[in-house]
Order: sequence, then structure tokens, then C-alpha cells
Amino acid sequence: MPRVRPTLLTLATLTAALGAVAGRPAAGQALAAQPLTAVAPVSADADAAARPFAPGEQLKYDVRFGPIKAGTGSMEVRGVETVRGRPAYHTVFTVKGGIPGFRVHDVFESWFARDDLASLRFHKDQDEGPKERVSRFEIFPERRTYDDLHDDRGELPSAARPLDDGSFLYYIRTVPLVVGQTYRFEQYFKPDRNPVTIKVLRRERVTVPAGTFDAVVVQPSIKTNGIFSEGGKAEVWISDDDRRIILQLKSKLSFGSLNLYLTSHTPGTR
Repeated sequence: MPRVRPTLLTLATLTAALGAVAGRPAAGQALAAQPLTAVAPVSADADAAARPFAPGEQLKYDVRFGPIKAGTGSMEVRGVETVRGRPAYHTVFTVKGGIPGFRVHDVFESWFARDDLASLRFHKDQDEGPKERVSRFEIFPERRTYDDLHDDRGELPSAARPLDDGSFLYYIRTVPLVVGQTYRFEQYFKPDRNPVTIKVLRRERVTVPAGTFDAVVVQPSIKTNGIFSEGGKAEVWISDDDRRIILQLKSKLSFGSLNLYLTSHTPGTR
């Protein structure tokens, strides 16, 4: 069923936005801008202890396409490593499953600076049906460029304090979200994908396999084809507490719905 592939692909671009979104004021600061709010990270390594994620954190999900269980997903902070002299979080987002006749095993890895959360390295390994694709990016915040290691064009223009698909999910958890506000981000490392917007819709109580939670519901929009396409109807539920866990995602698409439900959360160690 060929249309399922791009749907599962963009689970990682919740990573294009997602899968997620919210955070605490201690690690992010909102700057007023008309009805939109532009958001910039705070460069303060001391705030790392106050962030809602830490090395060792793991989130696991059931993935469903309509009523059909399509596989499992996970988000994990694997540890802190050094990239070009900078301490960096190493995170891994995995989607595994599919439907009869079409299997998916995607792995998205991000390395982003521990102090200001700027992306330093991004890997994508996508095994989807008959196709396998590998992408490797080195990202240089200090000179606002990135290098696609499978492209001979060399360094290309990027954004200030750039974010990739995976790091965006964690960064957005550090941003204070206010119901009724729309947040705009100009930091995706490929500038033609900007801006990413996050509309904060409401608060509500939600039950997923991992339990019942108070949640903030947001609607992401990004310049891509898939779950978070502009004009789409995706909604993401984030726990309305200090942990800011991504609880649930529902996306209504032209050919059906894609849903993620949290099954377990293992906190990290600070």
C-alpha cells in the first residue's frame, strides 16, 4: 500500500515537529511578536538540570494506522557525548513495523549541544519496503552552515542555533506554551523548511496505555508532506507537568488516520 510509507516516515519529523511539544520556562524564553510568538533558546548549561529530559529517558509507543496496529516507536536520550569539543545529547528515535507486504524500520539519531540545544549532527537510516536510504549531516552552528555528507556540494547555509528533526522534539519540550498562542520557529537546519509553527489549542485529560494524564494539546505545522503538513489536522498531547512527555498523536489524512499512544516512560538520570 504505497501511501503508508510517507506517513510512517514523518513520524520522525515529529520529529519535524513533534511528535511533540511543550516545556518549562526555566529552559526557554518567549519573545512577543504580533499574534505569533517567536521562541529562542537560552544558552545556559546550568539549566540542563531543570530540563524535562535527561540521559536514560525512554518513551515507548504503539503505532496505529486507523484501527490497525502498525508497529512500535520509541524516543530515547542515549547519553551525553562530545561532538567537535562540545558536550551533546545523543538521542534516538525509532519506528518499526508496517502492514502486511510493507515493512518499515527507521532510525533517526541526533546530537545537539547540551548548553543551547543547537544541532551538531543528524543521521537518518530508513528501511521502508524495497527502499533503503541513509543520510548523514554535520551541522555547524558557529558558522550557520550544514554539510550533507552524501552530497558533494560542501557546506550549505543553515539557521542560527539550528535544530534537526530529532532535536526539535526535545527543544520544544523546554518552551513555555500558553493556550491560545501560536509559536513560530525559524531554526530548522534547512532554511527552506522554516518557519515551523505550533498552535496551542487547549488543555484536557487523556488516557493512553501508560495511564491517565492532564495534557496540553498542540497543533504543529511544517513545510513538508505528511503528518504536519501546512493545513493538516495533526494534534499532539503533551503531559501538563514538569516531565512534558509526548503522550499521544493523532493525524487525520486524506487516506486515513495515524495515531501514536504512549505505552511506557522511563525517566532519565541527572
